[in-house]
Amino acid sequence: MAVGVFDSGLGGLTVLDAVAARLPEVPFVYFGDNAHAPYGVRDADDVYNLTCAACERLFDAGCNLIILACNTASAVALRRMQESWVPEGKRVLGVFVPLIEALTERQWGDNSPPREVAVKHVALFATPATVASRAFQRELAFRAIGVDVEAQACGGVVDAIEEGDMILAEALVRSHVEALKRKMPTPDAAMLGCTHYPLVKQVFQDALGPDVKVYSQASLVAESLSDYLTRHPDMLGTGEAAFLTTGDPGRVSDRATQFLRRRIEFTAA
Repeated sequence: MAVGVFDSGLGGLTVLDAVAARLPEVPFVYFGDNAHAPYGVRDADDVYNLTCAACERLFDAGCNLIILACNTASAVALRRMQESWVPEGKRVLGVFVPLIEALTERQWGDNSPPREVAVKHVALFATPATVASRAFQRELAFRAIGVDVEAQACGGVVDAIEEGDMILAEALVRSHVEALKRKMPTPDAAMLGCTHYPLVKQVFQDALGPDVKVYSQASLVAESLSDYLTRHPDMLGTGEAAFLTTGDPGRVSDRATQFLRRRIEFTAA
């Protein structure tokens, strides 16, 4: 009865940690496509093909439901996958949904016309590919009106985190926040549109200031998944918990320990 969690690298471990804590009875199969990370600088077809290949591997591991704990894959590939690729009886879900639910204070199944919401000026921090896709703005426009979104492509942050260079990652975050503020001096809220960014959430918060509400995805995704499985218990697969990677298992295991502060052993996918 495993659920798959996919990311191009290790950022999805922040989501895995939250969903595992929320659903301790559910085994999760984590797949990191570390050999091809990061996805945020790849073109749309490349992201789509790599994401489909990863999901195929998770289906083979006994997962009926997969969470794309990768904002780039969610933004660039998910809709195309759902429309033309996902096999019958399987589901692939993204991580934008809980962010937009939280921001607009409405459920994803609420298809009423877009309405005014309290937040008017939103800063979005994400990878270059996620920003270029405009997926966040498109989905938000279906549900809210009068919201100004300023997106900042945060080049280099994922690479620095993956390499364990947190000093560089923090410096890059501060630089990207400064760049965003030149375009939107006083945002009401900030969306961290990458699952790596919870590791530097406090840096974002400090750079933005105490008056800006910073939304991060891990806990929001955990609550959303719990609700989904309550409504769709048939989506639990038959696999067993595992950690898979396309990269070097030893090296990836070492990096994962830095993310979660506990030892995780990856095996070759």
